[in-house]
Amino acid sequence: MKYHQIQPPPHLQDYVRYYWALESSGRPDEQVHFVTIADGSPGIIFQQSPGASFQEGKELSSIFLYGQSTAHTRIVSPATFSTIGVYFYPHALKSIFGMDSSELTDDCLDLDLLLNGKRLMEKLESTSDVEAKANILSDCLWEQICRNDHALRAATRYALQRIIQSQGAVSLKDLRLELQVSERTLERRFQEGIGLSPTLFARICRFQASLNQLRSQSYDKLSDIAFEQEYADQSHFIRNFKEFTGLTPFQFRKRMCETVENFPVLVQS
Repeated sequence: MKYHQIQPPPHLQDYVRYYWALESSGRPDEQVHFVTIADGSPGIIFQQSPGASFQEGKELSSIFLYGQSTAHTRIVSPATFSTIGVYFYPHALKSIFGMDSSELTDDCLDLDLLLNGKRLMEKLESTSDVEAKANILSDCLWEQICRNDHALRAATRYALQRIIQSQGAVSLKDLRLELQVSERTLERRFQEGIGLSPTLFARICRFQASLNQLRSQSYDKLSDIAFEQEYADQSHFIRNFKEFTGLTPFQFRKRMCETVENFPVLVQS
């Protein structure tokens, strides 16, 4: 598989982490099994292939917007495809599209339908150049931002940044006291702006920190990761890891080929 990453233009850097492109050429009778992993961010995927892709048996649109994930899912794709994706920051659904982020948690929708006939897919299909596709997506996103931009409340943005910076280890009780907001208020604002509760978002951030440590192989034994990421014990770490990937850390190392971050290919045994 051929992977390429593109940085967004300066005016989109508060919304888009990066664009990514993945191309594959396989036999017509082959399939590729991807596993989606909870990573705290929504995104967009546009794929050109000779057949449809399916997520847990549901046929996916050629171009779709997806929300926050709270668990792992599997996507089955034809082995030959050309894909470009947008990896957003957590607040993008609200900030760019003006939608309640919780409406798309663990779900996706046809982006062309959301844009009311803008025919974004036709524009993307008109070129095979990855940079050109990224520019088309950038223009579309900027148009939406100019129309819908709903900045997060300052308190919500601050809480989001603290949770990310602490890799999920910040005390939410102390954070609420610091911001002088109730648990219910912070929960409601997070659900609307991010699509997850603060508690679940913090758990995903801690899981991602442990996944990054596993990727970098900066440990001697799994209990080291559990200790450094402040899990109660190794069994809690493994259970949390399996919740978000569907595999134990040992199985993940053996069975996953992670060409695209948080969107690995399941190696068939």
